Amino acid sequence: MTDDNRVVERTGWAPVRHFAERSVLGLAVVTAFGLAFGVLLLLVRFHWSPLQSLDRSVADDLNRWASGSDTVVAVLQQIASAGGRGFMIPLVALLAALLLIRGRPRPAIYLVVTGLGAAVLDPSLKALIGRLRPVVEVPVATAPGNSFPSGHALGSMVVYGMIVLVFLPAVRRRWRPWFIGAASVVVAAIGFTRIALGVHFVSDVLGGWLLGLAWISVTAYAFRIWRREAGHATPPLTDGLEPESGPDLRLAPAEGPVLPHPWAKGAEILVGWVFVFGLLYLVGYTVTRWTPGFDTAFPAWLQSFRTPELDRLSWWWSKFGDTHAILIVSLIFCPLALALWRQWRPVLFLVLTMVGELTLFLCAAAAVDRPRPPIEQLDGQMPTSSFPSGHIAATMCLWAAIAIIVMARFRQPWRWIFPALAVLMPVGVALSRMYRGMHHPTDFLGAALLTAAWITVLWFTVRPNAHAETAEEAAEEAAQVTHRRLEAIG
Repeated sequence: MTDDNRVVERTGWAPVRHFAERSVLGLAVVTAFGLAFGVLLLLVRFHWSPLQSLDRSVADDLNRWASGSDTVVAVLQQIASAGGRGFMIPLVALLAALLLIRGRPRPAIYLVVTGLGAAVLDPSLKALIGRLRPVVEVPVATAPGNSFPSGHALGSMVVYGMIVLVFLPAVRRRWRPWFIGAASVVVAAIGFTRIALGVHFVSDVLGGWLLGLAWISVTAYAFRIWRREAGHATPPLTDGLEPESGPDLRLAPAEGPVLPHPWAKGAEILVGWVFVFGLLYLVGYTVTRWTPGFDTAFPAWLQSFRTPELDRLSWWWSKFGDTHAILIVSLIFCPLALALWRQWRPVLFLVLTMVGELTLFLCAAAAVDRPRPPIEQLDGQMPTSSFPSGHIAATMCLWAAIAIIVMARFRQPWRWIFPALAVLMPVGVALSRMYRGMHHPTDFLGAALLTAAWITVLWFTVRPNAHAETAEEAAEEAAQVTHRRLEAIG
């Protein structure tokens, strides 16, 4: 008797029947989406006049609506960016890394393979079909390449769809409809923006959605076959691709209260913020009224070394301290920290550090109102005053907070890279800002004072490394928790 026959004898035919029913249903869904896309493709390819009339009418009406307001155009472009490759590729890469950290390689592979497939399908079909983009009365946006299908519609359907399938087990059952609904709203909004901005027809967006659904269906079906061949059950797709991964995918399943006595801690943080602001104002008032001689001489001396090559290098280096760079690093570090240590406390520490830095810088700069150095300023007129330097303070706070968190949670020698970055990054940003004539040396001093005082306040109130675990300890504890839960279910 074969192994398969023994399994059937023990469990009966019910699991086999369920698998067959789901397989037939899955194939029917894939076929339906594929046929719908094929019909739409033929209608577009052979220029079916009713579809062309609908496309042109909707494109013209939405263009008249959107072009009447710069604010509307800006909002539409911001929403559309959530469906662009510049956003979705880093998102998929980050989520795949989180899955690997949590010990879930199969869903990580699914994300990567499905995403790569969508990235290949879009340009291939556009080149094959060769449909030109809409020509509207008032162009408010441009996009490269051909029009059918919409790459934003296809990519958003695939990316947000597979995120739902992979992370659905981590969502409580009563919240799952809201989770799916939120993803659907995002996909629909992205598709709408592509039509309203005049870079796609309605049929382009519909084609992208249908092709995305077909591709997700194919890869989800293949994933379920992979699970069955590996000896795992194949529950309904409404439970997600890998239902047993739920405990591993929850952000911080075993963490207690992030901050005991949160109202008291909030009051302590607020008092500390006021103290730091007062200190900054006192120093800023002093250096503005009694400017040291070297404060102007040093930026003027750096100016004597200016060359086109150094100008470009200083521009790039100063970008490490601007809002976009700081936000990107924070958005990468926080999810990775949650995945590694399953604790909100280090994330809260970093978030409060950056929020406090931003508010302290803006308030102190407005109160002190110090003029920029009286030399040529390569960045032109800035919206804030000179003291303290926002670029330098943000860079200092970010890398100092990360170094504090990492040093307590890793034991390997490479952890010393982060204290080194906490020194090198701010120094590089400071030299670039003074070279470009945007700050005095005492503005650098103000940024250092802000960083030291504010992080000290948060260190004693938040205690970011309380109950700190190494990555290995956290992984071992999570594995034990998962094992106990699976035993209880069994």
